[in-house]
Amino acid sequence: MDLRQLSALIAVADTGSFSAAARSLHTVQSNVSAHIARLERQLGVTVFDRASGRITDEGEAVLDRARHIQNELEALVSDVAALRDEVSGTVRLGCIGTSARWLVPLVLQDVTRAHPKVHLIVVDATTTSLIPRLLASELDLAVVNLPVTQRGVTADRLFDEDRIVVAPEGHPLAACDRVSLAELATYPLLLEPTGTAFRDELDREATAVGVALQPQAEVDGLRLIATLAFQGFGAAIVPATAAPVGLEGRWRRVAITGLEPRTVGLARRQRGLLSAPARALQAAVTRVVLAEGEQLEGVHLPG
Repeated sequence: MDLRQLSALIAVADTGSFSAAARSLHTVQSNVSAHIARLERQLGVTVFDRASGRITDEGEAVLDRARHIQNELEALVSDVAALRDEVSGTVRLGCIGTSARWLVPLVLQDVTRAHPKVHLIVVDATTTSLIPRLLASELDLAVVNLPVTQRGVTADRLFDEDRIVVAPEGHPLAACDRVSLAELATYPLLLEPTGTAFRDELDREATAVGVALQPQAEVDGLRLIATLAFQGFGAAIVPATAAPVGLEGRWRRVAITGLEPRTVGLARRQRGLLSAPARALQAAVTRVVLAEGEQLEGVHLPG
């Protein structure tokens, strides 16, 4: 087994075909096919079903290990470069959309200034999408809603953030300055699906006061939920930065009394050491949050 075989496996999985994998690796399809065939012979399994084009269960297991090996090799090169006081290489950050709006531009600026040879890739997605990609080694770090309960992931708290209502003009809630969970339970709301950290925390707190929230629609993505509320589709419970002060529109921000803030953290895999670029990114995210977080209405830094 050699690295070319593992690279071919990852390329086929990522691109969806042998021909596309060959183009991404700047080689010919016959080379990719030969590498995969040799890998299968050495392991005694089929990693791709040639009829359907899908990866097999055995292939998934090999792919997971192959990604870890590839990431460790990239980290090795980066760490050696860092010993020469030159942090370089690629690092991949996932970020939930509501935080990405204000956090990512500042992090990009910080990393570019401090480490110009670091190539940063940013993925904007929901927590439920980012955690599997982090575990699959497709991301190095991820800014996510806490708590994260999946095994193999650890997270450090970055900040807490008030949860508010965005109520479109004409909605009964738009006439309120603040509301309680009990009052919110009398209206259908745009909510995240059950099973997401943000929604599950809301449901726990609603249950604690003896009510249940009514979903008008369930959407996995707080930034999209806020946009729907801005456009008049209904009232929504969102984090404060999803509806920043100064953003104009035919809607109102309404405070919620007695509701705990949501917590946002920086997650990484428990297994393995962070590469030098990932450590540089981790430091940049922390610096930006400490410098800018308290200036945002509704955001609270750890005491």
